[in-house]
Amino acid sequence: MDTTNVFSSKGSLAYSELRQLILSGSLAPGSRISQYELADNMQMSITPLREAIRRLSSEGLIIMDTHRDSRVADMSAAEARELLEVRLSLEPSATELAAYRRTDADIEAIRIAAEKLLPVTRVWGEDAITAHRDFHRAVYSASHNTTMIKLLDDLWDKSDRYRRIGLELPSGDEPRTIDLNQHHQILELIVAQDGTRAAELARVHIAHSLTAAATGALEDRENDQSPALNRTA
Repeated sequence: MDTTNVFSSKGSLAYSELRQLILSGSLAPGSRISQYELADNMQMSITPLREAIRRLSSEGLIIMDTHRDSRVADMSAAEARELLEVRLSLEPSATELAAYRRTDADIEAIRIAAEKLLPVTRVWGEDAITAHRDFHRAVYSASHNTTMIKLLDDLWDKSDRYRRIGLELPSGDEPRTIDLNQHHQILELIVAQDGTRAAELARVHIAHSLTAAATGALEDRENDQSPALNRTA
């Protein structure tokens, strides 16, 4: 048996599971990672878990210190803003490409995803977030640009922690209803192969997204804390 492949596959499994725990918020930002306890919960040895921690450290999701202790990376307004800026630059372009390149199968996939959409509010919670992400992935996958799809997959993964902050904000019904309707409008523009308007609407949609709301909330929170930090400096 090739032990290298065995350890690699277990490391990939540990990486996938640990990454999901962080992105879903099950492991809170700033919390210490108890490696042996986590390995026991995941029913695997410490070696593949440490491999996973190193990979996630390189992605900025885990912070490691010189004593091999590790913790989940904190969340910040700066990172949220960067993620939002990249999405604003990339996803409208993918949406425009989708309008020109979509196949019948792509349109069917987007329609199915659109039918499952729910208002992204506290009431619908995780189900709404999952449906929302599935719709957007169906759209940008229709771009048939492999590099762009991989970049957006990673971007959405990293934004999930911030999206859940947005879910807790008291946005009211109207913004979320507008958000829901925009999905269906984007679908129809893609069907009509109107790439310019699809991209424009995608940009407006993203600018008022949960990640944008979370970014604003984090910036306000950090600004409120800064005078206190300055007084103690």
